[in-house]
Amino acid sequence: MKYLSTRGSAPTLNFDDTLLSGLARDGGLYVPESWPKLTREDLKSLRGLSYPEIAVRVMAPFIAGSLIEDEFEKLVGDAYAGFDHEAIAPLKQLAPDSWLCELFHGPTLAFKDYPLQLVGRLFDRVLAKRGQRVTIVGATSGDTGSAAIEACRDKDSIDIFILHPHGRVSDVQRRQMTTVTSSNVHNIAVEGTFDDCQDIVKALFADLSFRDQYGLSAVNSINWARIMAQIVYYVWCGVALGAPERRFTFSVPTGNFGNVYAAYAARNMGLPVDKLIVGSNANDILTRFFEGGEMAMAEVVGTLSPSMDIQISSNFERLLFDTYKRDGAAVAKVMEKFRKDRKVSFGKARWQAMRKLFEGYRVGDNATKTAINDIYENTGELIDPHTAIGVLAGENVARPEGSVLVTMATAHPAKFPRAVEEATGLHPDLPPRLADLFERPERADVLPAQTNAVRAFISEQLAGKSAA
Repeated sequence: MKYLSTRGSAPTLNFDDTLLSGLARDGGLYVPESWPKLTREDLKSLRGLSYPEIAVRVMAPFIAGSLIEDEFEKLVGDAYAGFDHEAIAPLKQLAPDSWLCELFHGPTLAFKDYPLQLVGRLFDRVLAKRGQRVTIVGATSGDTGSAAIEACRDKDSIDIFILHPHGRVSDVQRRQMTTVTSSNVHNIAVEGTFDDCQDIVKALFADLSFRDQYGLSAVNSINWARIMAQIVYYVWCGVALGAPERRFTFSVPTGNFGNVYAAYAARNMGLPVDKLIVGSNANDILTRFFEGGEMAMAEVVGTLSPSMDIQISSNFERLLFDTYKRDGAAVAKVMEKFRKDRKVSFGKARWQAMRKLFEGYRVGDNATKTAINDIYENTGELIDPHTAIGVLAGENVARPEGSVLVTMATAHPAKFPRAVEEATGLHPDLPPRLADLFERPERADVLPAQTNAVRAFISEQLAGKSAA
């Protein structure tokens, strides 16, 4: 399998190089040269298999030709062996033809564990076989950081620097990052928003001499391997609930568009998907785009669902690449215009084409709390604010008759205890393995939202180290 940049001028890479590169050298994101296909018979053959077994079948075409192809099954098995639920991603029924897929049974209680527990192992094996080391630099709005740190801590061949917006993540999210004392882990609290963090990361990757000196790589959703591993749980849901005979609508709370893009990828592979619902909070750039056809930046607003407090959705570029018929030069041009003007239209025909599959729905904080309480009273399920947005969006967006609704439950309610307790009067407890989280000492460095400051900090921490 080969991978192309969405901006068309970076080299075409194999899986191993795509994994280690993260962001393409032309600033684009890597996508597969072609989509592997799951036929109706393929989908039927997945029935009754475990989550790791389905994961191997779904991802195998994407890693074809990789250094780790012969040990991939073991790596996948190891990645999910420590999850808290035997089903890995259990399904809970909320109503007739309405289901919740719980994606919070991994080490850090969020959906990011599902890809990153695997991606960390992929990095480790590929680097070991090549005798190389990398420096992972990532931005997080709350959950990616802790999942990435958990996947990469104590790895001899990896140093990891995670940028999070200072004071804009929940206490649990912050502590899951800052209480890790491994010497290869560095937390940077940026005095700005998630978009500032993301812009700094992209600027560091664009500094090619710095990138090459320290072997920069990424584990957030700009890295294709993240998306690849997230495709699995959509196929898992579909097969468990009757695919290929039944069709599906997925409601996904999303800020950076990566999670819902993975559902789009599953559809391209052959999963019968009718509609993809994008749940937004007050930072509703995606919903505004799907409503009116113009993508326009706005100021980031703090909400009860901080992982979605984003106004620049990086993974949307991958969808644009297909919408522009894989014309990388055209995508590069329109993305440059977006960054310059802070708004852009992609043409009425392209907008309408995207609208056939995607629809956005925004949910404010008050409605989020009401939804958390209503769902608890009606079903007994305690959910977090992000999941509540997904459920409410799914309830309010029309879907084709007979289409099964699946909402992705992206985080454990205990990651956002204040919001859940305000909504229901119940305090969600952390699992026993995290019970002492608020007693652990924290370690982080506060830096201004300036690329030069972060670049200097990384260089200082890595003095004497370089990519092999």
